[in-house]
Amino acid sequence: MAAGRQRVILTPEHVPIRLLPAGLGSRFLALITDSFIATALAVMVGSMLTLIPFGIGQALAITTGFIIHWGYHVYFDVKRDGRSPGKRLTNLRVVDGRGLPVTFEQSLLRNIVRVLDFAPLFYGVGGVTCLLDPDRRRLGDLAADTLVIRESQPGEFMPSLGAPRQYNSLRTPQVMQRIRRRISLQEKEFLLGVCLRLDELANEARFDLMQQIGGHYRHLLAVDDPHLSDENLVRDLTAILFSDPVKEMAQAKARALAEVAP
Repeated sequence: MAAGRQRVILTPEHVPIRLLPAGLGSRFLALITDSFIATALAVMVGSMLTLIPFGIGQALAITTGFIIHWGYHVYFDVKRDGRSPGKRLTNLRVVDGRGLPVTFEQSLLRNIVRVLDFAPLFYGVGGVTCLLDPDRRRLGDLAADTLVIRESQPGEFMPSLGAPRQYNSLRTPQVMQRIRRRISLQEKEFLLGVCLRLDELANEARFDLMQQIGGHYRHLLAVDDPHLSDENLVRDLTAILFSDPVKEMAQAKARALAEVAP
């Protein structure tokens, strides 16, 4: 893959999302790490099941090993924002072709096709496919319309884009913790791009875009505040993401303590 190659996705509101496909080397390192962890888990569980007599334990061990090896990848694709321990180590993430989180159906398909990618020996077909594909996708990615990306550092944030208000529903310890755990660097860059281009949109397009993005993060972060508009949610979220996390969390805890103080 040429250095700096990006996949640029343009939303209906003409907001570009830039995705940087992961290289073959970093994907292989992540794969080695995940394979080691999954194998260790399978061996550990299997060794306990073999204590069951009459061959039943051995059959259970084989079945459990299969479930662990395939379920491991599906679990992290869907439940951990596309970041397995190996991908987290190498700063990678699997997303769908539009840059959105991977669905269960997509993850299931890409991991079923993993059998073909593995052939003839430890991802020989998958490796060749990655080399030939411009976006470094293996057969499973092509079948499920997924993409493994490298998480890039976000651009520069201007405080005026999301000037924090003194009181809002995002600056609580619970929501702050969800923000730090559930929002990726790629999403930070996307939110920054949205805020930068808001003034260029017509009022109707601006409202629709904020409604879609704000609604997504309202659900993701479990924000239950009908008085917080979608645009204010997006701006406040962007301001928090580009602020000092230690300072923000300390301030959130201080506000929570002040609210319960007699």
